[in-house]
Amino acid sequence: MTAANPTYSGSYSCQGQHKTTGINTADSIPLQLTVYPNKPKPAMSQKPTFDKMFPGESVTFTCTVHGSTGWEYLWFHDNKEIHASSSYTINPIGHINSGRYHCQAKRGTVPFYSEDSATTDLQVSDPPTPSLKLQTLWLDVFEEEIVAFSCEVGISDWTFTWYRNKQKLEDDSVLTLDDEGTLLNITSVTKAHEGVYACKAHLESRSVISGVSNTANVTVYDNVPKPTLHRVPVFNPMYVGETANFTCIVNVSFGWEYQWYKDGYDQPATSQTNAIRLDLSNGGKYSCMGTRSETTSTEVSEEMQLNVLEIPVPSLKQMTPWLDVFPEESVQLKCAMDQGSGWTYTWSRDEQEVQSDGVVSFDQGGALLSIKSASAAHKGQYKCKGHLKERSVSSNSSAGLTLTVYDKKPSVILTKDPDYKVMFPGESVTFSCHINVSSGWELIWYRDGNQLAVSGERYPNITVSTANAGLYKCRAKRGTAGDFLSDYSQTIRLQVKENKPKPLMTQQPNVDKVYVGESVSFECKVELSSGWRYFWYKNEAPLSINSSRFTINATLSSSGVYKCKAIRDKTLYHTENSDGRALLISEIPVPSRKLDTSWLDVFPTESVKLSCGMDGSSDWMYTWYKDKQKVQVDDTTRLDSDGTTLLISSTSVSHRGRYSCSAKLKSRFVNSNRSSGLKLDVYDTKPRVTLTQTPIYDVMHTGDSVSFHCHINVSSGWEYMWYKDNRPIDESGKNNNITSVATKNSGSYKCQVKRGREAVFRSDQSEAVKINILERPRANIILLTGWSEVFSTDSLILKCGVQDNQDMWNYTWFREDKPINDPPSERHTVTPQDNPEQSQYTCKGIRNGRPSYTKTSEHFTTKNLLLKRRVLLSISGCIFFGIIAVLLGCIVLRVVRKPADDDDRPEEADLFLSMAQQKGAGAPCPLVEYITDATLNASSKEGEENGTICSETTPLPITSQEDQAVKTESHDTAENNGGLVSFKQ
Repeated sequence: MTAANPTYSGSYSCQGQHKTTGINTADSIPLQLTVYPNKPKPAMSQKPTFDKMFPGESVTFTCTVHGSTGWEYLWFHDNKEIHASSSYTINPIGHINSGRYHCQAKRGTVPFYSEDSATTDLQVSDPPTPSLKLQTLWLDVFEEEIVAFSCEVGISDWTFTWYRNKQKLEDDSVLTLDDEGTLLNITSVTKAHEGVYACKAHLESRSVISGVSNTANVTVYDNVPKPTLHRVPVFNPMYVGETANFTCIVNVSFGWEYQWYKDGYDQPATSQTNAIRLDLSNGGKYSCMGTRSETTSTEVSEEMQLNVLEIPVPSLKQMTPWLDVFPEESVQLKCAMDQGSGWTYTWSRDEQEVQSDGVVSFDQGGALLSIKSASAAHKGQYKCKGHLKERSVSSNSSAGLTLTVYDKKPSVILTKDPDYKVMFPGESVTFSCHINVSSGWELIWYRDGNQLAVSGERYPNITVSTANAGLYKCRAKRGTAGDFLSDYSQTIRLQVKENKPKPLMTQQPNVDKVYVGESVSFECKVELSSGWRYFWYKNEAPLSINSSRFTINATLSSSGVYKCKAIRDKTLYHTENSDGRALLISEIPVPSRKLDTSWLDVFPTESVKLSCGMDGSSDWMYTWYKDKQKVQVDDTTRLDSDGTTLLISSTSVSHRGRYSCSAKLKSRFVNSNRSSGLKLDVYDTKPRVTLTQTPIYDVMHTGDSVSFHCHINVSSGWEYMWYKDNRPIDESGKNNNITSVATKNSGSYKCQVKRGREAVFRSDQSEAVKINILERPRANIILLTGWSEVFSTDSLILKCGVQDNQDMWNYTWFREDKPINDPPSERHTVTPQDNPEQSQYTCKGIRNGRPSYTKTSEHFTTKNLLLKRRVLLSISGCIFFGIIAVLLGCIVLRVVRKPADDDDRPEEADLFLSMAQQKGAGAPCPLVEYITDATLNASSKEGEENGTICSETTPLPITSQEDQAVKTESHDTAENNGGLVSFKQ
């Protein structure tokens, strides 16, 4: 069971069956198998369980899986494997051992791993360095004062040891320690307690000792000092409002609190500096004294006298007769102090200091302020102050005088009621002219630049017509001669339109089709002017709506034709009706989903593509759901920009489920119901491909046929891929048939399946099937009849055999590639009767084993055996009678001719020709002529091939392998001076 699940739990037993007899054994002892639904999670413990460990200590981690056995344990430090045992001990601990520890268990030949245990943090740090803190206020003290220190490490369970000048301290009547040594208290300091103090911390339960703390140096004085009193500034007398700063200085140590005295009485101030904002009550004699702790005080300082007077207030006078002026007039103001001398003056306007410039000037000392040419910048309330030279003494401000300066001509404001930008014939309008500065003004009216015979602040009611249209404005004047004129008011246009306006009605969303539940807004707007109230109609019936805009929540009953009109709220003028707008309300459609891949049962890592659509419209966005849960995009799940297509690029078991989709309009808040579901099944593992071979032989021979079949029994849509020696071969389909194998077909064969186009899914390759192709043995024909037997026989004996092969064969014979109807035999006899003409013979070996047959032999060609015998007999007779004739001729010549003298003897002709002479004579050979007689030759072509024989070396017309051997032997005979030799077998 390669992937156990809880359904496999139970009691298992087995039974044996004999392969031949079919007898069954008894059941085996049962084994109980328990399959847990989840991987186990080891429990990890630590001993000791301190949160923080110190270098040199030891710690042991233990890992346990409860409920099962046979586990091996792996340990990890910061996710790196470090150890393999059920426990892990670190002794001694160092800083390098800090980090996160967890364990994991495994068991089995093919390891099965548990989940990781919970993580334990091991923190290794140096023992804390104690912090020595001064609990009293100072380190340089006087005798009988108290000094207290604390030694802290921020962690409980530590005890402490104290040192002065590196010597360990013990309790005595003055120097005391608490139980853990945390606090050191010297209740009455003497000169003997001077020195450098430090402490150490001990964790006795773990034998840990800290380093030395920071140090503190204690200094002890013999006598108390006398303070010195100082005052800044040193003027006497001083004025109320000035500040006298007294400072009491003690030149020895620090941490002093100060006691102040005035005329011998205590003052509330306790700091070293006593700053007094002076008033009349602050005059008198001042002294001070320093104190520290309950036992130490200095002597009292020498006394210092201080006198205090009030500061006088200046008076401000108006030198010109008016304080509200127009631009370019002059103004003068004067400031004076009733008592004292040496005063200078500063001026302020609206609490801002006044500086001299080209228009504003001051006399010497600043008592007189002159404004040569007033402008709006000079208006405001003016005040002055007095100041003593070289002193920080300033009087209070004088009473103020307000100067009003108009910065420009008065503004005139023209208004229109009603303030409509565009008006229509029959409406009424009124103009008003206002000036809000000063009084005594007379108003003048203008239309299109021409003065009108109208006066007063209001222009009377005008009944609007095109004749009243134009640009209106006004201005103001005053004075006995009317010589001061204001600027013109702003211009107001009275625009009159003759035709009634027609409102523009708009709808949002601006679509022809609206879905139930949508919010639809209508707006009615008159582009011209303002002040309109609106009235609405549906299918010519009025609606109880008076606003320019209203919204409905669409239902099927909301369908209809809507329009509007507008009425002026002040003049009650009404427009024409707007154009009608037809509103069509439809139910929200349900999207349709479809499968873009060809199957709904897929394998891990295979891709699946689903699409969701809404009647071919591209106005929708889509949301996908799996088992009613929204599909989230991740590394393997992707959606296109509008969610139309859901692509799972690499499926896994987690992708199983029923998929559906819903739609939402891109531009509106319209959501459809979900589509019907489409169930996607994902197999646990990749499919297994099986390769089979027919016939099932590891070794085959050339010419055999073999068929491979690639089988997969799950799903559909597969394409098949074939491999030989791990290289792809050009073969498709589930079967790979080789009708006639060759040695090149040897190798290891595998197959694999795939499917899909854009993302191709491939199964694992099948197990390899290996075949070895051997060359099929070939049969050979051997001629057993020798030439020496030709004179005594009229047949040839042929033998069929297989070279370099020890197997037992039967042989079948063929003439002209047609089988000879004889029993299988190793030999075959050819006679003139069954071979009257030249024939080609072949043979083939057959047997019951493998290989079951051989290759057919090469063709063996024979000629007319009678012809061969006649040729040989003719040659033999010619040679015999030639020898007899030569011998007889020699005898006759010896008898008839007389011998002659050697000198007169004529040169005798050589009676016997040499073989070379015979070759070169060129005379026709009768034997050859006989042999090559047309009746004995198969064809003229054969004669051309064999040639004419005129000597012993002339070759015979032989075409078979044995005939060629004879030809070679004849040649050897010629080279042997014409001697006869036997034919070789």
